[in-house]
Amino acid sequence: MRVLLPDLPEFHALSGHDEHGVPGAEFAFYSQDHVPPEQAEGVVLWLARGETREKLLKTPGLKWVLTLTAGIDHVQPHLPPGVALYNANRLHDRAVAVHVAALMLSAMRGLHRFRDAQHEGRWSSTRNPNDSGLHTLDGQNVVIWGYGHIGHLLEGLLAPFGAEVSGIRSSTPDLQRDGVLSRADWVVLLLPSTSDTRGIVNAELLGRLKPGAWLANAGRGNLIVTGDLLAALESGHLGGAALDVTDPEPLPEGHPLWAQKNVVITPHIASTTTDLVARGASLTRDFLLTMQQGQEPEGRVLDGQKY
Repeated sequence: MRVLLPDLPEFHALSGHDEHGVPGAEFAFYSQDHVPPEQAEGVVLWLARGETREKLLKTPGLKWVLTLTAGIDHVQPHLPPGVALYNANRLHDRAVAVHVAALMLSAMRGLHRFRDAQHEGRWSSTRNPNDSGLHTLDGQNVVIWGYGHIGHLLEGLLAPFGAEVSGIRSSTPDLQRDGVLSRADWVVLLLPSTSDTRGIVNAELLGRLKPGAWLANAGRGNLIVTGDLLAALESGHLGGAALDVTDPEPLPEGHPLWAQKNVVITPHIASTTTDLVARGASLTRDFLLTMQQGQEPEGRVLDGQKY
């Protein structure tokens, strides 16, 4: 089995003869500037962009692709017919769930406002608790839209804080979905970007949310129509938004979202941890060993998969 891997030390270690290696596998390594031209049975995609990704997906003899991402929208449309696709939800799920929980808790405690005041050298306080704008998640109705493995992990993280969590999927009937959303204090988006989900959070849907509701997005930026989100924020209908992804992305300097005081933005880093590359290499090793044993690895993406 010949496999193309990212040209990173953690992946080179898979060629070794110790416990980190994959016996019987042959590896070649690609970078953003170089893609080996020879045949390969599999490709492990990691930080490959644009032309590099397209070249990798055209590798002669390709049978499968493992993308070390949770999302597949950057791969699936370009995948040759008959090539199996696997993703790596399990590599990112806990970090994403923790990040979303952290965003929600910090928003409820107003940490973004206090950080802004700190930068201004200003002691921001009020003697009237009713004017503080500070809350906890106790009794908050949290709707997780995209209720897969990450959603279940997030539910477990939020339970000790008293949140009341329910989940819906992209396949949930519209009438049922809208009823659940209309009662939400928080709507958390964990959906992938597909033809059915792009722009699904628009002015009409935002208008159905109850006044003061917060929106969190750790799925894809284009789930939300940005202009409609800004209008809902500026009108005061939305309580605020916590965004790890945006549309456009990266969010350009001077974009009006930056100036919204009730918006918390992180730059698409929900799954990032200092050991992410090492964990990606370890997952790749387990994936290849499973495949060598004639078994089906985790993460197979099937047509019509719902989130």
